[in-house]
Amino acid sequence: MDDDRPDVLLTGLLFYDLVLTGLGKPPTPGEEIWTGGMGCGPGGIANLAVAASRFGLSTSLATVFGDDFYGEYCRDVLCDQEDIDLSLSRTADGWPTPVTVSLATGHDRALVTHGQEPPYSQDTLMGDPPEARTALVHIEAEPRTWLAKATANGTQIYADVGWDPTQEWSADLLDQLKLCHAFLPNETEAMAYTRTDSAVAALGTLSELVPVAVVTRGGDGAVAVDQTTGEYAEVPALDVDVLDATGAGDVFGASFVAASLGGWPLEERLRFAVLAAGLSVRHHGGALAAPGWYGVDRWWRSLKDPELRRAYGFLADRIPADPGPPVRHAPVTPPAHTSVGPHA
Repeated sequence: MDDDRPDVLLTGLLFYDLVLTGLGKPPTPGEEIWTGGMGCGPGGIANLAVAASRFGLSTSLATVFGDDFYGEYCRDVLCDQEDIDLSLSRTADGWPTPVTVSLATGHDRALVTHGQEPPYSQDTLMGDPPEARTALVHIEAEPRTWLAKATANGTQIYADVGWDPTQEWSADLLDQLKLCHAFLPNETEAMAYTRTDSAVAALGTLSELVPVAVVTRGGDGAVAVDQTTGEYAEVPALDVDVLDATGAGDVFGASFVAASLGGWPLEERLRFAVLAAGLSVRHHGGALAAPGWYGVDRWWRSLKDPELRRAYGFLADRIPADPGPPVRHAPVTPPAHTSVGPHA
């Protein structure tokens, strides 16, 4: 039996996120803007880890923490509060935990980050990766050695990709999809890498390269093809008030994996992921915006719209009898640590 394998294996760069919301517009040089909304917490790869763990998936994270206030705080939140296995992670002496300030305006945000390249690479952290049911991966131009090892272990790779700052969108990156079970880019990325002019056309190209292809479309929802089952699905986004969209794509990916591990039909997987991402943007972004089963259960119980009740009727049989305790969202400031001196 494979019950002892982690459900999800993750590696990547962790950040301490400070999110400012309620900005009517981005500040201009020399201008000061006051805002009433602020939250803080782990970000970066922590977004995926927390989102997965809050849906009851056993989650193993390999990352690097700085030996500073921010690193200790993030480690405590992930391990003690969110029950994430950090046995593959390391604390680096003298290395500062990266810090990102997110300025959220409407449906978008601007990011300013302070940080340095981590002293341990993904391949060093992973080594010979442990067997896991799935891995959530951010693929980059330079292939990671551990991915091939994980695939050989029987781990199903669910991958996404980021913005290419060179805007060359090299199709060579798509060669890595031969190691992947699923690929979940957004509409802009998908069209750029496939040289197509619509999300559906991009999906058609990607479906020839990977068993499960998903293209997210922001306010237009998402489309997907599962070649292993022959299913196609297209679902709309939810109409929600957006406080901060930071990390919504990560919540989408983690919830899609959770539903996939449950063996759900493709349309249910896609609707569930769209719902989870939609619920996350109503809170300050970063890892702690993830709704988990508790947030999904509260939404379902309060839902009055008959059309949505029909579309999401499958949740009545999917939500656990015990959805767990309320999730903890991003605090305005982190609690003080007695073992760490005051932070100036």
